[in-house]
Amino acid sequence: MTYPWLELPADKVDEAARQLLGWRLTAGGVTVRLTEVEAYSGLGRDPASHAHRGMTGRNEVMFGPAGALYVYQIYGMHFCANVVCGEPGVASAVLLRAGEVVGGLEAARARRPAAKRDRDLGAGPAKLMQVLALDRRANGTSVVDGTGPATLHEPDRPVGAIEAGPRVGVTAAHDVPWRFWIAGDPTVSAYRRHVPRKKPELPVRERTGR
Repeated sequence: MTYPWLELPADKVDEAARQLLGWRLTAGGVTVRLTEVEAYSGLGRDPASHAHRGMTGRNEVMFGPAGALYVYQIYGMHFCANVVCGEPGVASAVLLRAGEVVGGLEAARARRPAAKRDRDLGAGPAKLMQVLALDRRANGTSVVDGTGPATLHEPDRPVGAIEAGPRVGVTAAHDVPWRFWIAGDPTVSAYRRHVPRKKPELPVRERTGR
């Protein structure tokens, strides 16, 4: 099997993200077809990236090798997964945002009983991880060599038109159009633009000390 997105340099992570659409990810007895992804660069030009300020214990997987999963936790309870791309030592990764369950539907439903429709099972990065039964233990494992809990397979049908737009849930560079999705696909997650929280305004007395 060939992985064309593996051959792209780190500064082409947006193109790698586009190429990952339609690929099928299998884990925990469930297979999803990727319908929405987001690109993140660690080259110093993307303040939304976890690797923007350099390597840390948390983000070191983003620096390679390509084909590894970078898994992190949000809100202390949910997990998100990224596929690492680019040359070793230069961080870049593609967040897996949403997917269509195309195999293991009953297992996926059991893991996401709150989903009212099958199209909602993997409509979000944390939901995707739930249906695939993946968590922090998958961090650093490969999705291309068969040694990890998850494996990527080539698309089994044409992807069709691809659309691009702003990223979701980031506090910086949220208008960079590096979120990509399969046009018209019902499993794509709902877009909510980031709105910074306003600090409560202090009364005049507290502001001036008078």
